[in-house]
Amino acid sequence: MTQSIKPRRSALYMPGSNQRALDKARELPVDVVIMDLEDAVAPDAKETARANVVAAVAAGGYGHREIVIRISGYGTPWWKDDLVAVATSGANAMLAPKISGADLLSKLGDLLAINGAPDELRLWSMVETPTAILNINRIANADPRLEVIVMGTSDLAKELRIPPD
Repeated sequence: MTQSIKPRRSALYMPGSNQRALDKARELPVDVVIMDLEDAVAPDAKETARANVVAAVAAGGYGHREIVIRISGYGTPWWKDDLVAVATSGANAMLAPKISGADLLSKLGDLLAINGAPDELRLWSMVETPTAILNINRIANADPRLEVIVMGTSDLAKELRIPPD
């Protein structure tokens, strides 16, 4: 994980399947726009969402906002196509969900490079399980592209069987 600290006060998840939301994100006062291809997108809209997100990043207009694309989880039918699309999309970072160990994060970093990602494309990791918390030090040092660890508190609470209230 890189050692520089870049404060991010606000990050907004925008579903990649919602073109209006992707357009609106150009005007919102946030530090980071996370274009979501994972949880916010229904299975039958995944391919359209991927195309929308790649086109939105290419069109630009997001100003100072950092653009991050959250791919579908590893092992799903969509993760590989998502990763390949993100690699050369021009986004600032790829957010990998459901990372429980360093090996998977390292593999995703290698796959970004193999698929033509520039060195400046950063990798963000979602930590959403008790296993991930136990492996956090190894995850933090798994790949030189890793810049941010995002806590997936809703999924973590669910895994720990914490009541929603």
